[in-house]
Amino acid sequence: MVTPTRVTILGSTGSIGHNTLDVIARHPERFAVHTLTAHSRMDLLAKQAFESKAVAVAVPTALAAERFKTAWGDAPKRPDIRVGAQALVEVASDPASQAVMAAIVGSAGLPAALAAAQAGKRVLLANKEALVAAGSLFMAAVRASGAELLPIDSEHNAIFQCLPHHDRASAPTGPAAGVRRLVLTASGGPFRNQRWAELAHVTPEQACAHPNWSMGRKISVDSATMLNKGLEVIEAHHLFAMPAERISVVIHPQSVVHSMVEYEDGSVLAQLGQPDMRTPIAYGLGFPERISSGVGMLDLALAGRLDFAQPDLKQLPCLALSFLALKTGQGACIALNAANEVAVAAFLDKRLAYTKIAQVIEATLNWQIGQPEASLSSLDDIIALDELSRQAARRAASD
Repeated sequence: MVTPTRVTILGSTGSIGHNTLDVIARHPERFAVHTLTAHSRMDLLAKQAFESKAVAVAVPTALAAERFKTAWGDAPKRPDIRVGAQALVEVASDPASQAVMAAIVGSAGLPAALAAAQAGKRVLLANKEALVAAGSLFMAAVRASGAELLPIDSEHNAIFQCLPHHDRASAPTGPAAGVRRLVLTASGGPFRNQRWAELAHVTPEQACAHPNWSMGRKISVDSATMLNKGLEVIEAHHLFAMPAERISVVIHPQSVVHSMVEYEDGSVLAQLGQPDMRTPIAYGLGFPERISSGVGMLDLALAGRLDFAQPDLKQLPCLALSFLALKTGQGACIALNAANEVAVAAFLDKRLAYTKIAQVIEATLNWQIGQPEASLSSLDDIIALDELSRQAARRAASD
């Protein structure tokens, strides 16, 4: 009898966590849940832990732990409850689990994702910020520990599938042989047919109404501004050791082609599928085998047509700023991500206009570029610059 792979899910109550649990439940002979973590929604976390028979959960505070206990009630075999930010790092590196789904949104997920990489786990990376803010450090940790790194973002997962054959996920030191270019597709979000200047009065509800994907509020706003695609460009640079000038973006409203790899001989390989995150999750869990994800068949005849267009960077300032940050350096990438998190939070709280998001990011980048060059060789260095960048972004948002 084969022992199931034990999986820890960082951020289980979000959409990625929910879909990961769905895929795992379809393969009880192959996978077992070890630890679940959540920042809020203790009722849902308790339900997930009960249904998946989780061994442990990690929550942020003692109050959250009490809420979890209340939600659990009198059910038997309550999981071990671990509390605090350090608990995330501990469960991510716990040798009792072999695979970690890193799905905490934002820079808050960076320490735990890095801990999983340092521990030599199979890391299913759905946290863009781990690579945007600490790409060099993170990839070095993967190489040093021998961890397996499987990208879960649909675009990067698609590229991974289209690269030359591999039977083990690793951290490359240079572009794959014969590859000319990586092409990331983008739906364009809910405002793809509108000019940036026309969007000053966009509401959070409008920005979160993505036409194809069901996602959390923060990532939905990022998709609308296409800052999300900019983060993915930076992520692809680190994941595939690809220079910025060999990564491009194309608008593809149908979200059927998830990304492409162009080869030196002119061949272009694309990965197609339904816009359902269970596909890349199942690929990451089962790699190098392919396992059932629960996703239905793709009917291209029903899709009817597949459209592609070049993005207009003058109308997509957040995407343009992302390319600028990547070309400027790691410090600028840290500032880009920090400023965006501050600006999007203010927008969702209705304290900042939608079009001001780009202005806050640009002001923060200008601030960072004007600072003396600082060492970014450790997680503490990165966290320190992240906090300084957030302070600059808050000043810009209040102007």
